[in-house]
Amino acid sequence: MSTTRKAAAAAVAAALGVTALAGCGSSDDTSADATKGSGSKTVTLVSHDSFNASKDVLKEFTRETGYTVKVLKSGDAGAALNQEILTKGSPRGDVFFGVDNTLLSRALDNDLFTPYEAKGLDRIPADLQPDAAKHRVTPVDTGDICVNYDKKYFADKKLAPPKTFADLAKPEYKDLLVTENAATSSPGLGFLLGTVAAFGEDGYQDYWKKLEANGVKVVDGWEQAYNEEFSGSAGGRKAKADRPLVVSYASSPPVEVLYADPRPDTAPTGVATGTCFRQIEFAGLLDGAKNEAGGKALLDFLIGKKFQEDMPLTMFVSPVAGDAKVPELFTKFGATADDPASLAPDTIAKNREQWVQAWSSLVVK
Repeated sequence: MSTTRKAAAAAVAAALGVTALAGCGSSDDTSADATKGSGSKTVTLVSHDSFNASKDVLKEFTRETGYTVKVLKSGDAGAALNQEILTKGSPRGDVFFGVDNTLLSRALDNDLFTPYEAKGLDRIPADLQPDAAKHRVTPVDTGDICVNYDKKYFADKKLAPPKTFADLAKPEYKDLLVTENAATSSPGLGFLLGTVAAFGEDGYQDYWKKLEANGVKVVDGWEQAYNEEFSGSAGGRKAKADRPLVVSYASSPPVEVLYADPRPDTAPTGVATGTCFRQIEFAGLLDGAKNEAGGKALLDFLIGKKFQEDMPLTMFVSPVAGDAKVPELFTKFGATADDPASLAPDTIAKNREQWVQAWSSLVVK
């Protein structure tokens, strides 16, 4: 996997010349204390680089439980998961956060997690709990990968922005879309999976042939696509980019607003909500965790209101808990897909590699 929402936010902030939200309030490196036995007061969270939480929130966890969180960041989600697979049974930490529904089957097939039914799961919708029968993982957040559009471009051209996957292949949007490589990028893969869900295994290749004929541009990753190629982003405006459509996140518009100075009344970008693919991120208690009690307490906390309400403006994702309040900035400028595309994790696991290979043969030059 490549960039997640918080990393994307940091890149947008950098393009605007400001500092993104700070780190987690805990050390990113391990120490002897982090690997002590069950009596340790430190619980180690292994995650991708984009985990983030407010300092006050992690201090609250310490006040409630007596445990201090240490965060061990390990690259992107795929790289972090691979490292845990290699150290299976002797994990580097106690809890793993950041495996999503596109990679979930790999984690479960490798028996990485000890089952634990976190407190408060009754507040989380059943469709976000694909492992509810065994409780090997706990859902923590959701986020939608969607096409974003440059509002000014479409207003100036007096052209309605696209709404659906099918719209993107229409002649009026020729040479306007940039997307990420599905083999190297999380949003690129999510967008590909969205087209499989929309057009089926028998139809997605024909759809991509149409996109290719309509001038879709493929780049390696999100940062290049959004900050260099997309005309609606802060970075793209500086670079005088010429692609007004980009595969990004439903939460990208709030980021553009949050880090702008002065802060605009409306977001400069919009979201084509008929092009979204739903990601769900999970956390699990690592098999062989040295601080199992602390790990369980942390899983409870990750779905508690305090942490759930902190996520929208630190990691730019949506809470899974139904009672969590979402900040107005996130709801006002973000977008919600009424019916985002999705695929079962086992379906993704069975077909991911062949879908990516077929996609690559069609569009990667």
